[in-house]
Amino acid sequence: MALSAHPNRTDPPPPRLPVVPSIENSTEAQFANVSFHPSAAIRTGSVMLPVAGYPLILFLWVCQAVPSGTQRPRIELRLVGPRSKAGEGRLEVLYNGQWGTVCDDDFNIITASVACRELGYEAAVNWAHSAKYGPGTGPIWLDNMRCSGTESSLAECESNGWGVSDCNHNEDAGVVCIGLHQRRHNSAGQRLVPQIQNQGWKVEEVRIKPISARAKLSSPITEGAVEVKLHGRWRQVCDGTWTRNNTRVICGMLGFPLEGRVAAGFYRKLWNQKLKDPRSRLRSLILKNTFWIHRINCRGTEAHLGECKLHVGPKAQHQSACSHGMHTLISCTPGPEFQPKKARVPDPTQPKKQSLVRLRAGAQVGEGRVEVLLNGQWGTVCDDGWDLTAASVVCRQLGYGTAQEALPGAQLGQGLGPIHLTRVKCRGYESSLLECSFQEAMQSGCQHEADAAVRCNVPQTAARQQIRLAGGRSPEEGVVEVLVLWGRTSRWGAVCGAHWGLKEAMVVCRQLGLGFASHALQETWYWQGNSDAAEVLLSGVRCKGTELSILQCQHHGPVHCPNGGGRFAAGVTCTSSAPDLVMNAQVVQETAYLEDRPLDMLYCAHEEGCLSASANHMNWPYGHRRLLRFSSQIHNLGRADFLPKTGRHAWIWHECHRHYHSIEVFTYYDLLTLNGSKVAEGHKASFCLEDTNCPDGLQRRFACANFGEQGVSAGCWDTYRHDIDCQWVDITDVAPGSYTFQVVVNPKHEVAESDFSNNVLRCQCQYDGHRIWLHGCHTGDAYGASVEWDEEAQHRLTSNLV
Repeated sequence: MALSAHPNRTDPPPPRLPVVPSIENSTEAQFANVSFHPSAAIRTGSVMLPVAGYPLILFLWVCQAVPSGTQRPRIELRLVGPRSKAGEGRLEVLYNGQWGTVCDDDFNIITASVACRELGYEAAVNWAHSAKYGPGTGPIWLDNMRCSGTESSLAECESNGWGVSDCNHNEDAGVVCIGLHQRRHNSAGQRLVPQIQNQGWKVEEVRIKPISARAKLSSPITEGAVEVKLHGRWRQVCDGTWTRNNTRVICGMLGFPLEGRVAAGFYRKLWNQKLKDPRSRLRSLILKNTFWIHRINCRGTEAHLGECKLHVGPKAQHQSACSHGMHTLISCTPGPEFQPKKARVPDPTQPKKQSLVRLRAGAQVGEGRVEVLLNGQWGTVCDDGWDLTAASVVCRQLGYGTAQEALPGAQLGQGLGPIHLTRVKCRGYESSLLECSFQEAMQSGCQHEADAAVRCNVPQTAARQQIRLAGGRSPEEGVVEVLVLWGRTSRWGAVCGAHWGLKEAMVVCRQLGLGFASHALQETWYWQGNSDAAEVLLSGVRCKGTELSILQCQHHGPVHCPNGGGRFAAGVTCTSSAPDLVMNAQVVQETAYLEDRPLDMLYCAHEEGCLSASANHMNWPYGHRRLLRFSSQIHNLGRADFLPKTGRHAWIWHECHRHYHSIEVFTYYDLLTLNGSKVAEGHKASFCLEDTNCPDGLQRRFACANFGEQGVSAGCWDTYRHDIDCQWVDITDVAPGSYTFQVVVNPKHEVAESDFSNNVLRCQCQYDGHRIWLHGCHTGDAYGASVEWDEEAQHRLTSNLV
């Protein structure tokens, strides 16, 4: 990566001292007996430097030489930075008892890979310069680093020496790592991933082996014999001392919130029949100790079987290795999301049951930032004391299994709004997080940088085998191909690209386990699909964006694709992180006011279509328009930057206002009647999309000045002030009354986000002809389901302008 000059510097940097490699097997006595001739030279790399001309260099060389027997210093690394996701952040080094940073001079991907491996990751995919993750504090320990790539620690790489640097903290380096190896503890020592080593036996996997024909056909598999993988060998479990607590733990690991009951008599009969069958190997297997786990003892609150006590006894002599003589059978109950959908219309008179907890901003099913509903408003949970037991209560409450990880430090993004709970302590049997003991976080000093998150165990279904991507440059992109039932057989086919959008792409990426959608493509002429899937078998697809499978979305009965398949087949590109724009409701509510603005000040706004249609018939420049004005503050709560859909070459120049529009319609502003009909409207183009403000420690990176790059960095926010043209709704023709004021960000879904449910802001509005009041402002997902509007019904209503 080419680096530009650092803007913070006013003076040229001092000349670098040559780096002299440390000399092994040398002692002070050896140096004392060395005599130097004036013409002697020191070799640094490929440059010969005369000693007589560089007395300071010789002094530094002698001081930095490593005496024989001296080991490299012991250091620790960590990644930090506001709103950085797991695996990326500012690189910090613990040396001599103090945390410090690394300068970005000469830093490269090789050095980043050494750091990532030392941190427990497989490799680095990128690195960042100029304090992208915020400037650090303390010493800058390393500068001008040079690693070969084979080192096991940064301490083995060459550098100027510990603490020798001419950098400042605006040059702190960051890294982006992938392939996390299983971590046991976070920096505070809190266990996040359960220890799965038990009495020398390492529990690798657990599965249910279906026995009955009905169980074999179900997806996910919920009933059968328990099998545990120890040291690469699958073993069954003797049922002699099996308890319901054991079943609860196994079901939780497999993604199920509840355990069911097994028809023991039926399975005992099948077992006996197999024992009588001379062709069955079962009789010989049950005599082998390697076939059995003799005893498992769980309390029922464990998140992983490895936390339970396992017993694999010595090989029995002349008797069955399982005295009871039968394997353990269990039945698990899947959560509502994984149960077959019943073909019946829900009763509209029955109130919809609403969960008091939800997950937000997760790239996969069953993961995300934890939010709870208190006092009618959604808020986050502080990570103080957050552990696997509490995380498992959340997962089971949502219809998943136990928790894989309890993630602190807003690793899956920060919330916006209240922080409800802190110091949550659960026993493990609670049915709701609010049944656990906790403290209200209002006075705790918690910030959203400490928002808690979870990754839950979810059931394995056949959904991932029903879809694939073909022809892309990487596994994360390509033509969408689906396996559908066609007659009596299943066939692979393409998806019609007509009306294909980001919500449909979101479902595909999640179904494949590839995270979020970054692009939804209606033409894929540059990708070659598989020859066995050339025919279009799915068309008219419309998704909400939350479905587990593309086949759960609405679609045509008989296929109807006007342009056919081929280059017009649907395609997607997926990504592990995405932006998420959310309007600050409080700012809108506090800044709203009326202005009667003269027409002679509205020529440019009229040209850009920011006034109601009746303005066309006025006697310009005489008269005025009544405008509802307000400020808007749009936060990017996601884990990736929000960028315009097109590059600068495609931005549109507006001569009157003399600025570029990077997105023609960035927000809609509407005034609606209480039944949803539109009485006034406005819109705002993104003429300047930038980091107006960032939280402490996060540096602004996008600015519009001098035709600069536009965007909103992850964690920052963009503010459009009330006095900017078009930051209004023209209500000149609106009669006094009660209305709903609505703002929609990214209304056409032109730019991908991780969550579109929070892009709408609504306020109650009272207008008496002279004054206006906005109150109760909230984003679409900030309150309970009772105030959420059906999106399609709302779209039908607002399409009719009163």
